[in-house]
Amino acid sequence: MHNMAEHKENFVDFVIKLSRVVKVTKGGKRFSFAALVVSGNTKGEVGIGLGTSREVSLAIAKATNKARKKLISVALRGDTIPYNVEGRHGASRVIIRAASKGTGVIAGGSVRAVMNALGVKDVLAKSFGSNPQNVVKAALNALAKLRSAEHIARLRGKTVQELVREG
Repeated sequence: MHNMAEHKENFVDFVIKLSRVVKVTKGGKRFSFAALVVSGNTKGEVGIGLGTSREVSLAIAKATNKARKKLISVALRGDTIPYNVEGRHGASRVIIRAASKGTGVIAGGSVRAVMNALGVKDVLAKSFGSNPQNVVKAALNALAKLRSAEHIARLRGKTVQELVREG
């Protein structure tokens, strides 16, 4: 895993997967690289990007730019998530559970990178599926489902205190 703290708005980037792709042509083989990058501002925003190029560094740069353009905002509760969620993408499935303070990030490789980029410090996650690209997309799908207590209260036309009283 490759981590590089970046300039403006101190984004963090994680290279999840770097693959060498071969295109076989009449004149021989053409090699290019595909990079899957997760980028986040560690304050509740995260995005993923896929970049391809003939050079590794260019592929990573392209993927990072794409990831930063496609950020999603996630409702957090302190250092964890508000409640348990499940996300799917293709055959991959990711379950993310809220955890008590001091638990740490207990998650597999690609989901761990998403959580670190998001700024979540305490979370439990289980991923079903082996393709890193689909697992990351499933994790983002799960995170996109999260709503804050304030948002839910607004939708129901109540205050957060009324929601808490209802249990």
